[in-house]
Amino acid sequence: MIALNLRPSLELTDEVFEQLCRQNPELRLERTAQGELVAMAPVGSESGLRSADLLGQLWQWNRRTNLGLVFDSSTGFALPNGAIRSPDAAWVARERWQQLTPEQRRRFAPLCPDFVLELRSPSDDLATLQAKLQEYLENGSQLGWLIDPESQRVYVYRPGQPVQVLERPTCLEGDPVLPGFVADLTLIWE
Repeated sequence: MIALNLRPSLELTDEVFEQLCRQNPELRLERTAQGELVAMAPVGSESGLRSADLLGQLWQWNRRTNLGLVFDSSTGFALPNGAIRSPDAAWVARERWQQLTPEQRRRFAPLCPDFVLELRSPSDDLATLQAKLQEYLENGSQLGWLIDPESQRVYVYRPGQPVQVLERPTCLEGDPVLPGFVADLTLIWE
C-alpha cells in the first residue's frame, strides 16, 4: 500500500477521484479523510481464494434472507468523514440502500456499510487495517471483522464496545446485524 499526499497541487474531490478510478481500472484506489490517495497492491492467490470464500458465504446468506445487499472489494463507499473506502466485503441493509437516489447508487454510495470485512493479506500492515476498521465504526458501521490468517486471529468491532480478539475461531456469528449469518472460517486457517 502506498499513500500519496497530492495537496496542495491537486485536491482529490469526489469527481477527480472518480475520474482517476475510471482511467485506471487496474488499480485499487481509496481516498483517506485527509485527501490522500491510497494505492493498494493486488492480493496473492491465497488471499484471493480466502476472500472469495468469505464473500460467497455472505452472498449466499443474503440471497436466502434478502435483508440487504452484498458488495465486493471493488466497491467504493463515500464515508461521512470524506474518505472513500473499499472493504474486502460489505453489506448494507436494504432500507438504507433504498433511501439512496439512483444517481447515488451509480457512484460511490454516500454511506458507510452496516457490516464490513477486511481480510489481511501478507502485504497489509495490521495497524493500518485496525485503524481502517475503527474508521468504519466512527462512520456508522455496526459490525466489522478483521481476519488475520497469519496470526490466526479475528478482531471483531462493534460500536461502543472494546475490540474482541478471537484466536483461530472455526466460525463467526453476525447477529444481530446479520441475523442468522455464521461464517465458516475453516478454509481461512488451512
